[in-house]
This record gives sequence, C-alpha cells and structure tokens, in this order.
Amino acid sequence: MADSEITRRNFSKTLAGAAVGMLASAGPLARAVLGANDRIGIGLIGAGGMGQFNLKDFLKTDQVDVVAIADPFVPNLDRGLELTDGKAKGFKDFRAILDNKDIQAVIIATPDHWHAIPMIMACEAGKDVYVEKPLSHTLAEGRKMVQAVAKYNRIVQVGTQQRSGEHFQKAVELVQSGKIGKVTLAKTWIHSNSSPAGMGNPPDTDPPAWLDWDLWLGPAPYHAYNRNRCIGSFRSFWDYSGGTLTDWGVHLLDIVHWAMGVDAPKTVSTFGGKYVLNDNSEIPDTLEVVFEYPASPVSGKEFIVTWSNRHTNTRGPDGHNYGIEFYGTEGTLFLDRDGYTVWPERKPVGGESVMAFGVIKSEGSAQHYPHVVNFLDCVRSRRKPHSDVETTHRSTSAPHVANIAFKLGRKLRWNRDDEQFPNDPEANKFLTKQYRKPWNMI
Repeated sequence: MADSEITRRNFSKTLAGAAVGMLASAGPLARAVLGANDRIGIGLIGAGGMGQFNLKDFLKTDQVDVVAIADPFVPNLDRGLELTDGKAKGFKDFRAILDNKDIQAVIIATPDHWHAIPMIMACEAGKDVYVEKPLSHTLAEGRKMVQAVAKYNRIVQVGTQQRSGEHFQKAVELVQSGKIGKVTLAKTWIHSNSSPAGMGNPPDTDPPAWLDWDLWLGPAPYHAYNRNRCIGSFRSFWDYSGGTLTDWGVHLLDIVHWAMGVDAPKTVSTFGGKYVLNDNSEIPDTLEVVFEYPASPVSGKEFIVTWSNRHTNTRGPDGHNYGIEFYGTEGTLFLDRDGYTVWPERKPVGGESVMAFGVIKSEGSAQHYPHVVNFLDCVRSRRKPHSDVETTHRSTSAPHVANIAFKLGRKLRWNRDDEQFPNDPEANKFLTKQYRKPWNMI
C-alpha cells in the first residue's frame, strides 16, 4: 500500500484546481455511523454508459448527493455532470475526489484495467465502493482487492446485479430445493453476429483533444491511440479486458456458482479462435469453455459447466441468444434477465411416460435498482451486500482461468485454496501482469 500512498501524496502536491490535501486513511471508527435519513455523498469514477446508468439509479433513490465525477474522456464527464444539474464538480483524474471528506462512497465504472487501483485507493481513503464487474483484470488483482476491503473494513458491492433480482433468487431456490433433481450440467452462453467486418480496422491516430489518452491507459502498456481500443470497444483488447468471457461470463457463471453452492472449478479447457472477423480486435470470435467442478453441496455430485460465446452467429439453446440452463434428473431450468422456465422430465411409470409437475414460468424482475438500494442499505448497516467482494472475486476467477487456458492452448488444473495452477509455472505467470509506471501499486 505504500506505493499508492506515495502516488496520492505526489499527486496532491501537483494537481491544479483540485482542493486535495494529505489524508490519513479514514478507518471505520473515524466516521460516525450513518443514520437512516442521512444522505450519502457519492463520487463517480468513470462516467461512460454504465457510469451514467449507475448514476441515474443512485440519484433515483433520493438518498445520495453526487459530490464529484472523474473521467479523462471529457464528453462523458460533461454528460455525467449534466445528470447532477451542475451540482457535482468534475475532474479528469479520479485521485482528485478521493480526499474529499464529503464523499462516503464511490462508484467505479471504468474500463476493466482501471478497476483495482482506484478501488484499493478508495478503501485506503475510507470510502465504501460500488465497483462494476468484472471485479478485476487479473486474478492477483482480485485477491489484492479482497484484502484491501478486509484491511480497511469497507463495504464493497460488485455490479453483478442479477443477485438482487427476485426472479433470479427464486430460480436459485428451485435448483437448491431439488425441484429439477440432481444437476449434472449447466450451460451458459451469449451470442451475437458482427461478421465479417466486426469493428473494422481504423488506423492509429493522435488522440482527440478532449481525451487524456495517457491517463485513460493508466497501468496498461502504452499503445498509440486507436478509436477501437477506447470508448465502447475496449473489451476487444487484452490490455484492458478479458473479452466477452469476463464481461458476460462473470454475470452468468456467478448465478451457476450461487445455485450450485460452489465457487471454483477444478479443471478448465478452452477452445476457440478468431476465425471470421476481419477487424483489429484481439479476442476470439468463437469460444467454447468446459469447466469441471467438484461435488456440489446441492446435489452431492460433480458436474460440468460450459460457456459459449460467438460474434458470428446469434442462435443459442432453445433459440435464446444468451442465458443459463440447468439440466437436472427431474427437469430443466432456463434463466435470463427476462424470466425463467422449468420443463419437467418425462419418466416411465407403470409403462407410461409421466411428468412429476407442470411447466413453471416466471417473468423477469428489476435487478439493477434493487442492487443499488442494497448497497446503500449496507453502507448504513455495515452488513455484507448481495455481491460481496470475496464471492464476486471467485465468480471472476473462473473466467480468468478459462482465458489463461485459451492463451496457453491446453487444459489447466486449478487449486482453489492456493489460487494457483499446481506445478505449472508457465500458467501461473498469467495470474498477474506488468503495470506501467507510475501505476505500480499492485
């Protein structure tokens, strides 16, 4: 943590226009407990599409005052400030808001490679945090984030908002109740089609005047500005993201972990490549993953989970372009954000095929707004939120492990307790990354 304190101290001396002073970390005893009617001061770090979406729901609760917003991309910063009717102060650099004692909590909605550093620094500064998924850009980052939350006794909610959806909660209860029997397979997937051109191949250029490109890159390796590497499509490049697998895979695998009572696979095999798209993206356009999980406390049996994503064809199981499907001995449960359906298995009884129950259906339910409310409730009560950092670190780790298996082109064994690939130094090198100076705190 010393490196981050030095970074903040040096920044405090040089930042023009920001009232930033030295701050001793505000531990849990340094601040009075918030009452039920006390408003919560909020700072937003990252005011892009998801940042603005988050901000709208935080404002909708009428429980918060948005004090400051930071984003190196000025058009997004301006749009975020407009949502506060000019009440918030705007900065390019997120460090300008961490020392503000009127801020009790920050929202982090940056690109993935910028999640860990501001979250850890916010915890050091005594702030609670709502951070977007995926929690981390690497497995080592995720564990550092978990450790920071524990050290500084912070409340952190990760943006896997499906856990706050009532119909997701009911679907999980159905699986855990044994309604569909013993589950031996769960499928997760998301499919789209942008073939053959994809994002295209724009040339590298000078960055626009309204973007601080060096700050946007932050800890990532330096690369000349390219519009595809930046706003809206950064997830197609390994320097900033884990691709579709860490974007949507975290959401869907998180529900499988929850329903099956597990948090880590024992082996992972990943297959795929960039077979069709003719653009400058780096991630595969076709990807298939097979996770082998240990015995589930729900069924007492080992089971398999698959992940599938394509950018070249939209059709998925039962015609759904994304979703989760649990296959049990007594029935099948399909689940997405619009609802769930349970189909019973037909079984032979007395020479006839009989269904033990009828088809069960449920409409979807709100997820994001209840997730925000849950976070604010936990900021006051100091209880564990629906998507706590340890649980979500585990849900993020499975996609990270799968991406490492893809890059190495072979099956990997995973030790959940040590968070290592046993006797595999080549694979373990991928658990962390190099950080561009001065962003060397992890």
